[in-house]
Amino acid sequence: MRRGVICRRAAIVALAIVSALAARPADAASFPLAPNQQAVGGIGTVVTREEDTLLDIARDNDLGYAQLIVANPGIDPWVPGAGRRITLPGLYLVPEGPRRGIVINLSEQRLYYFPPGGRTVETYPIGVGVQGRTTPLGTSQIAGKDVRPAWYPPPSIRAEKPELPEVVPPGPDNPLGEYALRLGWPGYLIHGTNKPYGVGRNVSHGCIRLYPEDIERLFREVSPGMPVRVMDREFRLAWIQNELFLAAFPSKAQSDELSVNEPMTPAIPPDLVKQISAAAGAEIDRVDWSTVEYLGLHRLGIPYRITRPAPSYTDTGH
Repeated sequence: MRRGVICRRAAIVALAIVSALAARPADAASFPLAPNQQAVGGIGTVVTREEDTLLDIARDNDLGYAQLIVANPGIDPWVPGAGRRITLPGLYLVPEGPRRGIVINLSEQRLYYFPPGGRTVETYPIGVGVQGRTTPLGTSQIAGKDVRPAWYPPPSIRAEKPELPEVVPPGPDNPLGEYALRLGWPGYLIHGTNKPYGVGRNVSHGCIRLYPEDIERLFREVSPGMPVRVMDREFRLAWIQNELFLAAFPSKAQSDELSVNEPMTPAIPPDLVKQISAAAGAEIDRVDWSTVEYLGLHRLGIPYRITRPAPSYTDTGH
């Protein structure tokens, strides 16, 4: 990476932190949310100890695997070594649309929950479906809640793994974990997991997986009938204090590469330029297209400012 690119990246990181006015978290998952606030959270750092892995750091900080890896390129996730400064990419754009119920962005590998009252938002990393086994897009609802659910492997999974029994009872071998939220789409769940390192990866057959501690909290808070909205957007845009911000996320194929510790193949999201142009409108001349290209190729997942500062005019009295 060229020195100029490194400097530019450092600069836009600083601008993201300063300009987003993101609130500090009330706890690990919950953030205060003002009516017009477009970003929550913040970017932090942690210095590794000899025994750390990036998987441990991800879970300790409620981050997904791919989310942490893509923000820290070139670091061995299993043996980062002692004394490495790791970026914690905990700054998020609030999903557009109604701020109620649960909103899931599959490409972002993240779930947002808007508790009643509209004053806070909770957000959790998730594991999502493998290629060809994606969660339906659109709107549904929480159809039911199950504690210590039994798992009945569907025929498609038993065809892949014929050694599976017809039913897996609750316990350490149950992939649903201790809690499950049934969706209005038959066969699809938001649930825990007995393999927490799968959070932040494409691992399921269409269900949404959360860390055990996250699903326990979410399970307590949601009720049957609550709306659930699922989208799949590889990038998102938001205007914050007259500046346009972009967050771009790895595609499913890129996430698969990261999951097996391979370099992510750079690829700009489809329609990125078109949608930025539409969002920028009359301010399109302020867009820094070199920064857009960098973010589109590298998919860092963190919101960055992509507009240059607006020109200021001094009244001279003439």
